[in-house]
Amino acid sequence: MSIRVLIADDHVFYREGVRALLANLPDITMVGEASSGEEVIARTAELLPDVILMDLKMPGINGIDATRRLHESHPKTGVLVITMFDDDDSVFAAMRAGARGYLLKDADKDELVRAIIAVDRGEAIFSPAIAERMMNYFSHAPKAEQSKASSDFPDLTEREREILELIAQGHNNSVIANRLSLSVKTVQNYVSSILNKLQVVDRYEAIVRAREKGLGKQAE
Repeated sequence: MSIRVLIADDHVFYREGVRALLANLPDITMVGEASSGEEVIARTAELLPDVILMDLKMPGINGIDATRRLHESHPKTGVLVITMFDDDDSVFAAMRAGARGYLLKDADKDELVRAIIAVDRGEAIFSPAIAERMMNYFSHAPKAEQSKASSDFPDLTEREREILELIAQGHNNSVIANRLSLSVKTVQNYVSSILNKLQVVDRYEAIVRAREKGLGKQAE
């Protein structure tokens, strides 16, 4: 029996591209499209797809909130997030909302088809880059150090505290990006958020604040 797929993305060209990729496949049938969170919720109730390909950034209700609502109202429908966002906050927010998989938009046809089939079976599926990053995330810092950083800098997310630790060790954005399997742009965004939350004017001041709390010692 063919897997019924609904795609939710506000970019018509991307929807057309996915439709073309999945055309004429015997095991997958595209049953509909949506361009907003509100529309994917309504179309899911109407079409009852097996799998939803969900973008995260859409007008109105975003992909995370739409996934959460659909997980509650249609738990048998699997949500596969397909997005350009590769940061940990987005990945874990999607998983907490009930998504069964997470792919980046540069995934090829074979990877997309495998992910759709896996999600339909109830399996958890991640693109290789995301899976590697998740492993790095959970294995990089000892729990005791994470706990201390959490109490010292309560406004920072876990990933921001991890990046602050690497900043305090003197690493630049390129090294941090390579270490954590992130893009340099993503690291730059995290660093800007860290500086803002710490209310410091530059990276040097952030290093001073971090080292005052005992971070950065691994580099010494």
